[in-house]
Amino acid sequence: MASLSPRTYPPGEHPDLPPPVASAGVLGWLRANLFSSAFSSALTIVTLWLLYLLISGIADWMVFDSVVSANSRAACRAIDSGACWAVVTTRLDQFAYGFYPADARWRPILAFVLLFVALAPILFFRLPGRRTLLWFSGAYPFLAGWLIHGGFGLPVVETNLYGGFMLTLIIGVTGISASLPLGILLALGRQSRLIAIRLICTVFIEFARGVPLITLLFVASTMLNYFLPPGTSFDLLVRVLIMVSLFAAAYLAEAVRGGLQAIPRGQYEAAEALGLSWWATTRKITLPQGLKISIPGIVNVFVGLYKDSTLVVIIGLLDPLGIARAVLADAKWTGLATETYLFVALFFFLSCFAMSRYSLWLERCLTSGQDKDVAA
Repeated sequence: MASLSPRTYPPGEHPDLPPPVASAGVLGWLRANLFSSAFSSALTIVTLWLLYLLISGIADWMVFDSVVSANSRAACRAIDSGACWAVVTTRLDQFAYGFYPADARWRPILAFVLLFVALAPILFFRLPGRRTLLWFSGAYPFLAGWLIHGGFGLPVVETNLYGGFMLTLIIGVTGISASLPLGILLALGRQSRLIAIRLICTVFIEFARGVPLITLLFVASTMLNYFLPPGTSFDLLVRVLIMVSLFAAAYLAEAVRGGLQAIPRGQYEAAEALGLSWWATTRKITLPQGLKISIPGIVNVFVGLYKDSTLVVIIGLLDPLGIARAVLADAKWTGLATETYLFVALFFFLSCFAMSRYSLWLERCLTSGQDKDVAA
C-alpha cells in the first residue's frame, strides 16, 4: 500500500497542528496590536521612544541622581542634582506618627498590625477559622482605641499629638467602618413605608450631599460645642470622625439604594409568595443582591472618603499634608515641595489602588457564583 503524501490525510484524520509562530503568543499579540500596518509600526516606535525619554528622565531624577541622606537642601544640591529625598527621610517619623511620643510608638504599630488580622475575615470569606476571627474583628475598634489613645494601664496620649499617615489611617478606617452600616440603614430607611422614617432619612441624605465636607468640618471644629449641653466637650478628632462618617454614610446610602432599585421586581414578588417578612426578605434576598450590584459605587465612596481625609489640615489637624507644610516651612528645606508632596501622593495612590484592586477581585468572586460563601 502506497504511503500517504505528507500533506494528504484521510477525511477526519488530519492532526491538530500548532498555529504559525508569528501569529500566536507574544509575537502574535505584538503583530496584531502594535505592528499591524506601516502606520501602526511607526506610531509604536515613536511612542516607545517618547516613553524611553520620559521614563529615563524620571528615573534619573527620582533614583539615580537622587540624594537620600543630607541635612539641608543646600547639602543635597552639593551632592547631586536629582530629587532631594532627604527632606522625607529626616522627617520620616513625623510623616508616619506626627508628634506621637517616640517611646509609645509601639502602640500604633501594634494596632496597625492587628488591623490586618481584623480585616482578614471581613475581606477574605474563605479564610480558615473565619467565624471565630470575626469576633476579633468586632472587638478590634475598642482594642485599637485603647492601644492608640491609652487608659486602663496605658498612658493617655492626647489626640492633638496625632498626625501623619497614622492620623489618615485613623480617619479613613474609622470613617469607612462606621459609614457602611449607617449608609445601609439610611438606604433602607429611605425606602421604608413609614413616612416619618422615610422623611428623616431623605432629609439627612439630601442635606449631607448638598453641603461640602469642609463646611461640615468647620462646624465640627468650631460650632458643634454650641449645640451641646453646658460643660459638655468632645475631642476635636472625635468630632471629625463623627462628621466624616455621617457625610460618607449619605453617599453610601444612595449607592446602596441604587443597587436595591436594580433588583428585578420578581424577587420581591417571589419573597411575598413564600410568605417571608420584610426583614427576612431584606436580609436574605434583596440586601445581598443590592450590595453586590453596588460594589463599584461603594468602593468609589470609600476612595473619595480616604482622600478627603486630607481636608482636616484646614482645621488644624496635622495629616500628611499638614506635616508637609510644616516641613517646608523650615528654611533648610524650602523649595522641595515637589519631593515632599510626591511622597504624600505616592502613599495615597498605593492605598487607593489597593482598595480598587480588591473591589475588582470581589466582583469577580461574586460573579463566579461564590455568593453563598460571602453570605456565610
